[in-house]
Amino acid sequence: MSTALLQGKFAVVTGAASKRGLGKATARLFAEHGATVAILDLDEAAAKEAAADLGPQHVGMACNVTDLEGVKKVFEALVAKWGQIDILVNNAGITQPLKTLEIAPANYDAVLDVNLRGTLYCSQAAIPHMRSRKQGKIVNLSSVSAQRGGGIFGGPHYSAAKAGVLGLTKAMAREFAPDNVRVNAICPGFIATDITGGLLTPEKLEEIKLGIPMGRAGTADDVAGCALFLASDLSAYVTGSEVDVNGGSLIH
Repeated sequence: MSTALLQGKFAVVTGAASKRGLGKATARLFAEHGATVAILDLDEAAAKEAAADLGPQHVGMACNVTDLEGVKKVFEALVAKWGQIDILVNNAGITQPLKTLEIAPANYDAVLDVNLRGTLYCSQAAIPHMRSRKQGKIVNLSSVSAQRGGGIFGGPHYSAAKAGVLGLTKAMAREFAPDNVRVNAICPGFIATDITGGLLTPEKLEEIKLGIPMGRAGTADDVAGCALFLASDLSAYVTGSEVDVNGGSLIH
């Protein structure tokens, strides 16, 4: 690697303890590019282990993204430790393979809270600090299911939550652009990760690949590369955008 794109930067990635997930791949790539990373996850032991995998300077902390006061405490602790937070990746998310008429109130609450409320709360915790320094990058994880009305596994409430993430991304981008805080979203298509792993038969995979012009499932690294672009100065004039990482499965 010739140039480290995030040298001296401090990044927070939520929901990043899962070994094969998008968050962990993003945290790893950021670390390779010189960033110091905090991995936040509901599971504190897993977060600490994931951070240790990246190297001794990285931090793993327990964080429930749906608890605003808890989120604020974690971000305050990181600012106290590091002196700055440059990048936030709102990756924490859950999905449920339900149909519209099967969505119970508890299903709605769980999926909307983690995916959408969590993105808002972590952004609310990071933005005042970023604003005070007149710099910051926020990368939100949406989904192709928000754009095409349903994905492979996620139910309509997941589509709704991820569409909400797009609206929130654009509104925050507009609001905080004068403060040089950039906010963008990534819309992954079908990515082979832990969240999809248990539900996939070989036949189903072949069927999915037929709908992807590039003829393969995405990898966590495919998404991480896009997050690196949005978190670095390569994308200095990009804000309020949604970047598709879907192998051509939705071209619009």
